[in-house]
Amino acid sequence: MKYALELITLGTILVFMAAFAYVSSTGNHEWSGADTQAEEVISQLTGDTFQPWYQSIYTPPSGEIESLLFALQAAIGSLIIGYFLGYYRALAKMKAAGISKE
Repeated sequence: MKYALELITLGTILVFMAAFAYVSSTGNHEWSGADTQAEEVISQLTGDTFQPWYQSIYTPPSGEIESLLFALQAAIGSLIIGYFLGYYRALAKMKAAGISKE
């Protein structure tokens, strides 16, 4: 019973990995972001007459750098979320053990 949460998490991860492997190996897929799909729909609806009302502040010089920045952003966000989850979990353990924070 001690490892129930870990087993459930591991099982869930394995199911998602299996589903991803199955979907990736069947058929010809073109992966694109939500921005690209939205842009295509807007272009179809307006007959290619739509002009955006803003420009990006920074445009990366290549797709690889754009992917790097996106991965870096995800890593930093994960670190922040993980830090606070660990912090509050440690507080809960200390409270359960009767240890004061001071």
